Amino acid sequence: MIKNPAIRIFVDAHVFDGEFQGTRTFIKGLYNELAKKKDLQLFIAARNTDNLKINFPNEGNIIFIRYRSRSSLKRLVFEIPALIKKYNIDFAHFQYISPPIKSCKFIVTTHDIIFSEYPDEFPFLYRAYRKWLFKRSVKKADIVTTVSEYSKNSIAKYLKTKPDIIHVIPNGVNEKYFESYDKQNSVSYIRNKYGFEKFILFVSRIEPRKNHILLLKVFLELKLYLKDLHLVFLGRESLSVPQLNRMIANLPDNIKPYVFMNSEVGDSDLLEFYRAASIFVYPSKAEGFGIPPLEAAALKIPVICSNTSAMHEFAFFELNRINPYDSDQVKNTLFSILQDPPDKYVLNQISRVIQEKYSWSNSAHQLYQLIKRD
Repeated sequence: MIKNPAIRIFVDAHVFDGEFQGTRTFIKGLYNELAKKKDLQLFIAARNTDNLKINFPNEGNIIFIRYRSRSSLKRLVFEIPALIKKYNIDFAHFQYISPPIKSCKFIVTTHDIIFSEYPDEFPFLYRAYRKWLFKRSVKKADIVTTVSEYSKNSIAKYLKTKPDIIHVIPNGVNEKYFESYDKQNSVSYIRNKYGFEKFILFVSRIEPRKNHILLLKVFLELKLYLKDLHLVFLGRESLSVPQLNRMIANLPDNIKPYVFMNSEVGDSDLLEFYRAASIFVYPSKAEGFGIPPLEAAALKIPVICSNTSAMHEFAFFELNRINPYDSDQVKNTLFSILQDPPDKYVLNQISRVIQEKYSWSNSAHQLYQLIKRD
């Protein structure tokens, strides 16, 4: 009997060359699981292949490909089609945007189209260009996926796509976030390396919709710095937020040390920040999914999370879900949790629900079934 050849899947992983964002987490979580399928051959491409090798332990069926071009246009128009032909690829998986030339079956994951739902949060050209590209890519795809029911409905509405062809493959939470740990060791690590101990954490790219300004205002209005609490923003700036920069620059000298911003924290230190946090606040106005609050809650950290867009699906946060446009509600909720933190039983229950509901192995299995079916 002739053994069936492995299905050859090309993964455009250029996002590993840039700023940290949810699409990186998605690709990493999904393909670390799919690499365990011995009937798949994975071709994962980026300029920084050393970074890929760190993020994807080779199961023996991964080939890492180094992009030559730094230009996204050249990569999509020329380099990727050539690589698909060279390696005789069966499926090619793209996030948001696929090449104009189609020489194999395309998988396109559109994580969100927040710019259409919340147009005031994005420049006009940013919105128009992406909407055209996303719509074209979805139309050309053989398999269309997204990460939440909210995003599925948005894609159907704004990209004029039939809902029944859109498959929801949710993000998962890495198992390391469910491992037991000594909180005091993490607190000591952050104190020794970064110089503070008690802090409120917000992990996110910086752009207007993420709502850093609201959290900073609440922090200042509650005068939490007088309780030796710090406010920690971890993430790079994706879209300019001049007001945030001005607010931080104009802080009085006695308050400024209590607001900490860092765009270059590595994965190991990020985990320690999560573990050491007193509370995690995610006041984003709009998300196609929203991984950071799940990661924090998996570690049994008290979480305050917005109740808008895809985050509305996180019902397990219950009373600690907030309207990101209501500063008084955010202020009252933060003050209440700092005064009376949730007990361990509640935090354990939330962590357990997240572990059951958001599993990379389950998400990978869903995509695997779609590939095998197609």
